[in-house]
Amino acid sequence: MYYDALIRIKNAQAVGKKKTRVLFTKANLAVLNILLQNKYVAGVVKKGKGVRRMIEVDLCYEEDGRPAINEVIFMSKPSKRVYTGIKELRPVRQGYGLGVVSTSKGLMSAMEARKNKVGGEYLFKVW
Repeated sequence: MYYDALIRIKNAQAVGKKKTRVLFTKANLAVLNILLQNKYVAGVVKKGKGVRRMIEVDLCYEEDGRPAINEVIFMSKPSKRVYTGIKELRPVRQGYGLGVVSTSKGLMSAMEARKNKVGGEYLFKVW
């Protein structure tokens, strides 16, 4: 699931690594592509074949060396799903953060979901 991928990225950035690898799943790839579009990671490359498929993630840092991802808050968990409509989709940290929503049209950021007028399961917030 994407939980492990996000925590691996956050931990790798905390110690200053340039790259990290996460398990390949379609959900991980979709989440990482959203993070790539919003400049929380520098690059996403799928590697390997068969059972050994991995995603290599190039990590992104601020100009002063701080990690791009400071905090990850999981809104929806396997034990408690959180669904939101378009009226509840607000900017994260006054627009400086990113919320990811699983909609009927696929995974997208909270602001994209609001523009497309679709709600769904609120997965996590990142800033």
